Amino acid sequence: MKIIGNDWDEVLGSEFDAQYYQQLRSFLDEEYKTKVIYPLPKYIYTALRLTSYGDTKVVILGQDPYHEPNQAHGLAFSVNKGVDIPPSLVNIYQELHDDLGCNIPNHGFLVSWARQGVLLLNSVLTVQAHRANSHRSKGWEQLTDTIIKKLNDKEEPVVFILWGANARSKKQFIDNPRHLIIESVHPSPLSAYNGFFGSRPFSRTNDFLVKNGMTPIDWQIR
Repeated sequence: MKIIGNDWDEVLGSEFDAQYYQQLRSFLDEEYKTKVIYPLPKYIYTALRLTSYGDTKVVILGQDPYHEPNQAHGLAFSVNKGVDIPPSLVNIYQELHDDLGCNIPNHGFLVSWARQGVLLLNSVLTVQAHRANSHRSKGWEQLTDTIIKKLNDKEEPVVFILWGANARSKKQFIDNPRHLIIESVHPSPLSAYNGFFGSRPFSRTNDFLVKNGMTPIDWQIR
C-alpha cells in the first residue's frame, strides 16, 4: 500500500492494514466531514514524505499539530512562510541563537531541516481547530510508537530530541545504545524557562553526529 511514497511505506506497511489504523481512518473521515481539522489531509504525512526512513538521523518529536488557521502543514513546530511564528517556535529560535549563534529568521518554515534528515514528527498527526490534544488516544500514538521503534532498530546512530511530556513518553521505545536521547520540557511559553532554555539540543546533536562520522545539521533557517 503506497501512502507515504518512499521507504516508510515498506517500513510501516503492516501498520496501515492494522485494525487500529482502519478505525483511525474511519474516525478521521467523519471528523474532516463534520469539523475543521488540521492539517489538510494531503499534509498529514508531510514529515515522513520529506524525511525518509533511510535518511533520518535526527528526530524532533512534538505533541500534536498547531490548531489555529493556516498554521499546521505536517511538520512539527513548522509553519508556512507568511504565517506568524508561533510562541513555541519563537522559543526554539531563541535557544538556537543562544546555543549556536544562529540568526533568528523572520519565518517559521522548517523544511530545510527536514531535507537534511531531521524528522519533524508529532506524536499525534491531526487536531480539531482550537482544541489542542483533541485527537489524542484515537490511534495516532500507536502509529508513532511504531515509527520510534523502527527508528530505534536502525544500525546508524539517530538523535532523538524529546520536548515535553507527550514526546518524552516515547523514551521507553529507545533502548539502542547507538542512539542519543536529548530531552527537556516543551518549548512553549508555559514551560520553556523550566529547562528548555539552556538545554543546548542543537550543538549536542551536531557534536554527536560528528563524533559518529556523520554530517552535522545546518540549523540556520534562511
